[in-house]
Amino acid sequence: MVMLCGWLCCGSALALTVEQAKMQGRVGETLSGYLAPVKQDPETLALVKRINQAREQQYQDVATNNQISTADVAKLAGQKLVTRAGKGEYVRGINGQWLQK
Repeated sequence: MVMLCGWLCCGSALALTVEQAKMQGRVGETLSGYLAPVKQDPETLALVKRINQAREQQYQDVATNNQISTADVAKLAGQKLVTRAGKGEYVRGINGQWLQK
């Protein structure tokens, strides 16, 4: 799981990285384990789709290796990602509202 969390925070050589999008307030972490768009522009939506597809695959791999459900892995990752969000980054709370840390 440690390797999973490290992988989730790494940016790739995309036009817009997760880190950039978070710093710009374009995306935020959710308790579901998936990134969500705060802003609805095409570049942000494309980034969210790519990241969430990669996360889903990673969650499935971890779930298979640990004989637990993908949903449980995603939920655990979501809790960690929301908790570790940096100052000024957005997270979606239990009530579904965006909060800025």
